[in-house]
Amino acid sequence: MIREKRWFGVFYMFVVTAFFSTIVIGFSRFTRTRVEANKAMAFEHAVLAVLPSLFDAGADSIELHRRFAEQVGAPDASSAGAYTFEENGRVAAYALPISGQGFWAPIKSVIGIDADRKTITAIVFYEQNETPGLGAQITTTEFRKQFEGKLVSSGAMPLNFKRAGEPLGESDVHAVTGATQTSIRLEKLINAALVKWRTELGERAGEK
Repeated sequence: MIREKRWFGVFYMFVVTAFFSTIVIGFSRFTRTRVEANKAMAFEHAVLAVLPSLFDAGADSIELHRRFAEQVGAPDASSAGAYTFEENGRVAAYALPISGQGFWAPIKSVIGIDADRKTITAIVFYEQNETPGLGAQITTTEFRKQFEGKLVSSGAMPLNFKRAGEPLGESDVHAVTGATQTSIRLEKLINAALVKWRTELGERAGEK
């Protein structure tokens, strides 16, 4: 009788544990799917936002997804990994994804580049977890607006981050005050991506 009671207790705990584990696993899978869908949506919105006339803050997610699917060209060898937007059969702008380790967590963004391949149209950050009030200021309109119209230089540093208050040239932007490490890492990420993109575009042009 004692052995039967012990066996029942073990069996009961096994059933209860299995039941709740199944619920947790199912919920985890459901939320993971939603999280991945939200990330994909955030990326699409970022791409549209750096391309001319494609993003509309008043449009719903379904409409924005349709625009992305129908009007944005997928990255390939000819665009050196950038997404493209065409007008009259020609590339009107590029959307170059940029990602890498920030100070605290990965930073993911998209930078828009005009058809001339050197003028920045915009930059959007769709994923970051930098320090609120400091590094996280990279997502503010004030910081991002600096990039519009800047030129990608031909040197090893296509874009240069300077301290607040310093004079800016055609390829310079001000770093985030009080967020030195975030600014340093972001500068490296952007320049590494731009150098790689510019080099691969040049190689493609040389093949033609």
